[in-house]
Amino acid sequence: MTAQLTTATLQRLHIQVTGLVQGVGFRPFVQRLAQELELGGWVCNQGSGVEIEVEGAPEQVTRFVAQVSQAPPPALVARLETGPLDGGSSYGGRFTIRSSQTAVPQISPWGLPDLATCPACLGELWNPRDRRHRYPFINCTRCGPRYTIVQGLPYDRPRTTMAGFAMCPACAQEYRSPHHRRYHAQPNACPVCGPRLELWNAQGETVASADPIRDAARHIRQGKIVALLGLGGFHLAVDARSEAAVRRLRDRKRRPAKPLAVMYPSLTAIEQACQLSAAEAALLTTAAAPIVLVTARSGSGLAAAVAPGSNRVGAMLPYTPLHHLLLAELGFPVVATSGNASGQPICADLDQAVPQLGSIADIFLVHNRPIAHPVDDSVVQVVAAAPRILRRARGYVPLPLGLNETVPCLVATGGHLKNTVALAVENHAVLSPHLGDLSQAAVHHRCRTAVTHLIERYRARPVAIACDLHPDYGSTQVARELGQQTGLPVIPVQHHYAHLLSALVDRELQPPVLGVVWDGSGYGPDGTLWGGEWLAVRDRRGFERLAWTRPFPLPGGEAAAREPRRAALGLLYVAMGEAAFGESSPMLEHFQPRELALLKTMVQRGVNTPLTSSVGRLFDGVAALAGIWPAARASTSFEGEAAMALEAAVDDVSTAVPYAYGLRGKNGGLVFDWVPMVLALVAERQHQSRALIAARFHRTLVEALVAIARRAALSQVVLTGGCFQNRHLLSQAIAGLRAAGLEPYGHRRLPPGDGGLAAGQLLGAAWQLENPPLTTGAAPCV
Repeated sequence: MTAQLTTATLQRLHIQVTGLVQGVGFRPFVQRLAQELELGGWVCNQGSGVEIEVEGAPEQVTRFVAQVSQAPPPALVARLETGPLDGGSSYGGRFTIRSSQTAVPQISPWGLPDLATCPACLGELWNPRDRRHRYPFINCTRCGPRYTIVQGLPYDRPRTTMAGFAMCPACAQEYRSPHHRRYHAQPNACPVCGPRLELWNAQGETVASADPIRDAARHIRQGKIVALLGLGGFHLAVDARSEAAVRRLRDRKRRPAKPLAVMYPSLTAIEQACQLSAAEAALLTTAAAPIVLVTARSGSGLAAAVAPGSNRVGAMLPYTPLHHLLLAELGFPVVATSGNASGQPICADLDQAVPQLGSIADIFLVHNRPIAHPVDDSVVQVVAAAPRILRRARGYVPLPLGLNETVPCLVATGGHLKNTVALAVENHAVLSPHLGDLSQAAVHHRCRTAVTHLIERYRARPVAIACDLHPDYGSTQVARELGQQTGLPVIPVQHHYAHLLSALVDRELQPPVLGVVWDGSGYGPDGTLWGGEWLAVRDRRGFERLAWTRPFPLPGGEAAAREPRRAALGLLYVAMGEAAFGESSPMLEHFQPRELALLKTMVQRGVNTPLTSSVGRLFDGVAALAGIWPAARASTSFEGEAAMALEAAVDDVSTAVPYAYGLRGKNGGLVFDWVPMVLALVAERQHQSRALIAARFHRTLVEALVAIARRAALSQVVLTGGCFQNRHLLSQAIAGLRAAGLEPYGHRRLPPGDGGLAAGQLLGAAWQLENPPLTTGAAPCV
């Protein structure tokens, strides 16, 4: 058709495409499409995306543009811009793929996440006649490592950790063939030329093995702990059915109670062991292949130590060929938890494997493909029929989120717990994967490295650094250090304001909006600890603190965040006065008399006893008062453990009758007074079930949340902060707000907890640069 057209009848276009369009087979797709439509031109990678020139019959060019914008997964077209091409010679109906442009002025914010093994590669993996049969590093343009191996942009093999593996003639032929699905698949390899496995003992010595995967499976069957080097770092794997093996792993990892993720051989195996909704099954089988929180069936076969005191389990499917081969060999589920000691970042370096994991693992299954960027598994749950990311890492990072407005180039250092850092580039927020808690020196170092990496990778020139308002956060210290090194201004953004703004980024919302921000605690502008806030953002100039939870003292400060009994004592002191320490105190079983006397003095004198409005600490205190958090255990072993126990105790929230509570005006705002609820709860705790108490508590919070939201008269209501990881609380809050005629928005693409703070800090800093804050929202927390 093209050959019969005259030059005058040809339409010629220049097309610029941005999005997830490099390393996903996009250029071959474009070439095949152009050839089917008998169009001429070319396509090539360049730093900010893909560039196309096309010519042909106008109706065919129109079809071409429409179909390019709807490219099949895993490609994702974020923006497609076209412009006419004048003059120049005709391409004569020939459409080619040109070499990538390396000298580019800018880099696209669209980075590549790692993708789970695709069906075509799995077919080859299990085919005895295929040259890649049982090869644990099989991949193509539709799947395999991306973010974890990329060392520079644009994405080409010399700028990946595969650069040291020269392709054999057969792999090179696939790589150069435009019609092969491995055309320009940068990690392309085979048993002849690619990475290989080894088995090590706990001392790091190579163990002779004809089949390292089968030998690793044998060790797991024997109850041993295998450290398996996967896509973004090590997994520690044991038989998930063996109580002894799981407890041994917990003891060595120093992780006594936090739930452990379980990898199943197949979706059918998960369906047999767990109650699985269609949405949860769909999540498990996406290219991101996250850990999905699901409900285990009675008789699931899992060891009780996998998730003590809970019927919720973090389930996932094999997502690399190595995992597929191991799980097929075993035929049963394994615990697959991050390869690290408790609190430390995931280990991804062969040189550090034995020093960091030698005291935990009995055997190592390793490979020689370097990992450029360590990354944990992502964690997602389904609430109100929608996926909600709780930990954003493998499979989602480094996909950017649009900021829905023009912002300058900024960097943000996030929070102290569940830290992530972020960069604003080309009006997008690019976040690091989950890094961890900055109380650990190794994680603190990783945070600094992640900030530097983002700036260098995207060739960014930030104009300011955003951080948390808390002066002692590790992330605030990182921001100050960077500011001193670069001379850039450091802009603090209040913790709960950043939570609210992260929800705006996540759900692509604009003010006016009401944010219900409930979490463990954050530094308030009035010098107290906030955590139970209703904040109004009417424009870009700041926020108003419309309402808050009635504050209570936390005897011992930071110690109270780890001891639910201290939060309970603070609640009782507000509700009962000195009787909280008397002979009839419900807390007598939690404290020794001398200890209780000391805490009484601290509370009365206000010594190391900050006030807080935190709903997270309210959860802790109620868990202890209701007996859900046992008196025999003073301290939690991980953040949110007591709140998770209270959530797990719930029977049916929807039919529970709420406790009484109060709403009263104070300092120009409204206070949610929980005292009537606590007094009623204490009175009935001896004769009511813990399940009913937990359900009534959740119901009370939802009733108060909705009542205050109604008074705020803002139709858009976002639910944010770590407390909204609680599926009962979130689902009932969404239902209650909808019933009240309001528009509720929970997080979806960003965690509601501190893992999303950095994105909100970017927006908050951008608004502060544009307009000095109208208000600090510093209504006193008294």
